[in-house]
Amino acid sequence: MRFAMPTELKINTAVTASCKPNTSAAVGQRLHFLDGNIMRHTPLPRILPSEITDEHLWTTRREWLQRAGLTALAVGTGSLGTAAYAAKAENNRAVLPATRNAQLSVDETLTAEEDVISYNNFYEFGTDKSDPERRAHRMETEPWTVRVEGEVLHPRTYDIDDLRKLAAMEERIYRLRCVEGWSMVIPWIGYSLSHVLNDVQPTGNAKYVEFITAQQGPNHMPGVRRPILDWPYTEGLRLDEAMHPLTMLVFGVYGKLLPNQNGAPMRVAVPWKYGFKSGKSIVTIRLRSDEPQTSWVKAAPHEYGFYANVNPEVPHPRWSQATERRIGGRLFGPRTPTQMFNGYGEAVASLYAGMDLARYY
Repeated sequence: MRFAMPTELKINTAVTASCKPNTSAAVGQRLHFLDGNIMRHTPLPRILPSEITDEHLWTTRREWLQRAGLTALAVGTGSLGTAAYAAKAENNRAVLPATRNAQLSVDETLTAEEDVISYNNFYEFGTDKSDPERRAHRMETEPWTVRVEGEVLHPRTYDIDDLRKLAAMEERIYRLRCVEGWSMVIPWIGYSLSHVLNDVQPTGNAKYVEFITAQQGPNHMPGVRRPILDWPYTEGLRLDEAMHPLTMLVFGVYGKLLPNQNGAPMRVAVPWKYGFKSGKSIVTIRLRSDEPQTSWVKAAPHEYGFYANVNPEVPHPRWSQATERRIGGRLFGPRTPTQMFNGYGEAVASLYAGMDLARYY
């Protein structure tokens, strides 16, 4: 795998001696890269297949919700009609042509499409992994607009069709590592978020980017009936993280438009961070001078940090992050060691030079 970057990229990667990001550095600093690359070609380690998350890991999140006094949504009874409707909607997804970007892709076995679209965390539809697939067809995705605002010179409201045409669609095979200890390999379709940010032109005050997920009524998003999180779901990145070529706006998967349960019609993919950092069904992108307070940081600040970089050396307070299980592998198969930054360290480690990654987790 070879990660290539343009020879000039307008980002801010400076950090202070205190290990905090240097938010006073001027935006627009030009970084030059030897031969236009930030990584040398190195062979990828083979990741052994494994199976789903151990029960004690995925149940701990529910236990946390119960301890916080927040009752998760009961599992819906469903019906044959509802299941058939959802299946029909899934089969009717339009083809989304894209060109494979081999330099930004990993050379690993893909997780089966069936697993990618059926095993999800999307709490707006419930807390079970199967809830999004069963319920997300209720979400309205047409019409859909995305507002890009805040510390930008040219705030704009984009129609989703305009965003699909803003840059050439690429297929990138990314690893996905969930904070719960499971992982996938997914062929996302989209382009670098930097295309949109450059279109609106961040001001010199812009240091962070906030992503806000749609919040529709309980008839469309049954999970919002309960205060599991502070709705709408909010996530954020430093501006230099958001401008990194690997940070992707995603419009499709497996050659087709995104299904609702995977964050249709547009989501973010940040492959070196835990999955909860990659917001789904985005309606607002806001550039800010201050660090946004994100949903999981609000809910459990001692368990979920703003940075959330994949780090096998920093355990979650209730489980280890040293290993993971690959969804779709052998039942009770061996766990595989988790890689620092989910294996993208050569591309992104410089963003955190000098930072205490245990403190800024």
